[in-house]
Amino acid sequence: MGPIRKKGKKGLVSDINVTPMVDVMLVLLIIFMVTAPMMTQGVDVNLPETTAKPLRQDEKPAVISIDKKGVIALGEIKGDLNLLSQELHKLSQSSPDKTILLKADKQVPYGIVAQVMAEVKDAGFNKLGMVTIPVEKRD
Repeated sequence: MGPIRKKGKKGLVSDINVTPMVDVMLVLLIIFMVTAPMMTQGVDVNLPETTAKPLRQDEKPAVISIDKKGVIALGEIKGDLNLLSQELHKLSQSSPDKTILLKADKQVPYGIVAQVMAEVKDAGFNKLGMVTIPVEKRD
């Protein structure tokens, strides 16, 4: 019941009811928690672990991924070394100072990684970074 005035009459309650707002926020939170994992895109790559520090970046880099089967992808474009070379040359003409990041599965032979790195260098890019998972500090 509401507050009672002096003569037993009920007065108006001027408090804000936040229950509907909390309900809406909880529903939105659940929706975002369910949809957020679906928004990740790209190639499934099991990255190697290193102790290197992350690089600072001014612009969004182009990402080359190599999965454990050896499939090479530049962003959403999947193919072989020839297609990668063509796409890198196109990209170098439009933005030659772009940073290229290489995500290679740790089961990929080093020779394939070296070939991809050579294609990146051959296309004229000087900024090449390797994407890894930081090693968790063990006590």
